[in-house]
Amino acid sequence: MSAPPRVRSVDSDDRELRSVLCPAGNKLQQKALSKPAKKSDKTLTAKKTLQCSPLRRNGISMNASYSSEASSSCESSPLSMASTSSGKRALRRNSSSTLRKNVTTEERDEKKAGDCFSDGRKRCPWITPKSDECYIAFHDQEWGVPVHDDKKLFELLSLSGALAELSWKDILSKRYLFREVFMDFDPIAVSELTNKKITSPEIATTALLSEQKLRSILENANQVRKIIVEFGSFDKYIWNFVNHKPTQSQFRYSRQVPVKTSKAELISKDLVRRGFRSVSPTVIYSFMQTAGLTNDHLTSCFRHQECISKDETS
Repeated sequence: MSAPPRVRSVDSDDRELRSVLCPAGNKLQQKALSKPAKKSDKTLTAKKTLQCSPLRRNGISMNASYSSEASSSCESSPLSMASTSSGKRALRRNSSSTLRKNVTTEERDEKKAGDCFSDGRKRCPWITPKSDECYIAFHDQEWGVPVHDDKKLFELLSLSGALAELSWKDILSKRYLFREVFMDFDPIAVSELTNKKITSPEIATTALLSEQKLRSILENANQVRKIIVEFGSFDKYIWNFVNHKPTQSQFRYSRQVPVKTSKAELISKDLVRRGFRSVSPTVIYSFMQTAGLTNDHLTSCFRHQECISKDETS
């Protein structure tokens, strides 16, 4: 805001109209007149009044204080405020319309994907009729089913950690190699392997994962062995985080399924504290989904209710 204009000082017998700056803009405040204004003052007042004449812009009156410089420091005109408000409303309408359109498209695509299987059963959208048979079988038989076997839990934890370098499709296609190299994921047997043996060219494990990931599986096997001694089984330890009851999600669309949760962060933090490697919250949540600690099948998927039934009978 520009500085207020200087006003000619006058004595108590020569008072005139003075401009005053206030939050609502420039206004004219009339002080008490002890004596009639002189003729020269009237002329000066008339000139200022002429400068403050109303300006008509787009049918809206805008009163300047008494100079164009002072008027520029006033608050925004009703016209500009109305234009800004109108623009914001239009932007919100367009954003809402776009969001509704995207959601509608997603719902249509997911419904279409679930209806095009030859057996007539709806599946989660990440499974399509063009998916590999092993991937479809993984969805239909394993994903979301509660697991309580220590070997199977250790296998799923290791494979979930491999997602940093491979997709589920690639992991499942090489699953038999993983089981051969890591002795069917027996944590006791794997913990006795040495880093030198696991990275030996004769085994060719580097074709599966990087050396860093291979070493992390060995280290995790050692930590699982310690947990078995402390808790009696890895199953008791891991299921204790969910009170030995899987979380039954009620997701309708894929966009609702999270990549991690506060529970996954809690498990990850405790595993890291115990010396586990490659167990970020996203890895742990993928493990929770696969091992059935949480049932993230969409409600439209035929496996959603089946996994609930398996939990009730287990």
